[in-house]
Amino acid sequence: MDYHNQKVYPMDSGNTAMNNENLNATKYAMLSENGGSLRPPPYRRNIPQYHSMIPKKKGGSCFKCICCCFCFLLILILILLSVALLFYHFYKPKVPSYKVQGMEVSTFKVDRDLSLYTEFVVNVRAENPNENIGINYGKDSSVAVSYSGTKLSSGKLPTFHQGHKNTTLMKVVLSGKSEFGSGLQEALMDNRRTGRIPLLIMVKAPVIVMLGEYAMREIVVLVNCSIVVDNLSPNKKIGILSSNYNVSASL
Repeated sequence: MDYHNQKVYPMDSGNTAMNNENLNATKYAMLSENGGSLRPPPYRRNIPQYHSMIPKKKGGSCFKCICCCFCFLLILILILLSVALLFYHFYKPKVPSYKVQGMEVSTFKVDRDLSLYTEFVVNVRAENPNENIGINYGKDSSVAVSYSGTKLSSGKLPTFHQGHKNTTLMKVVLSGKSEFGSGLQEALMDNRRTGRIPLLIMVKAPVIVMLGEYAMREIVVLVNCSIVVDNLSPNKKIGILSSNYNVSASL
């Protein structure tokens, strides 16, 4: 071996230490996504991915529910209308009529304490024009006669069943006691002189409509009859000069 031809280079001790440090630092190499560089990549956060479930729309089911309810109501209304038409076609209901046909005065006297005692007999004509409907008159009825805002006498209608196409004449006895003050005396004297005495007859009749054997709900018939008579003398024929009727009903 030719030792003389070999060249010997001086070595820097500082570079040797630095190279050793680099070897120790790069013992484990990290592959980087940054172009293959050995430098560590910048800070990076991996954002988790979520597969969101798209909720089903509820608008369609609500719309279907509304449509079903609307159809049910429409069918129910049509059924009720059909039943009402059949009822009207078969029964042909008509409103009963009432009329005061006559009036009698049994008692009309003034006591010493200015109390007025009266007793009337009122003839009421009740007509049921229906062919397939009957009427039951209940017991809680009332009839009253008043003059110039003062009730003179009161009574009740009889309880009975009125059949189909029936006309019934009821004689209702009314009696009462009222205060006969000076104002009422003067008004009554003026009416007697003119021969026109206004009276108000108020009738309250609870009735039950009968469809064959089936009883409907009870209703209350209210009749207000304003009449003008020519006198109020006892045991004397009384003429009805005019009359006006107002009939209503309530449940």
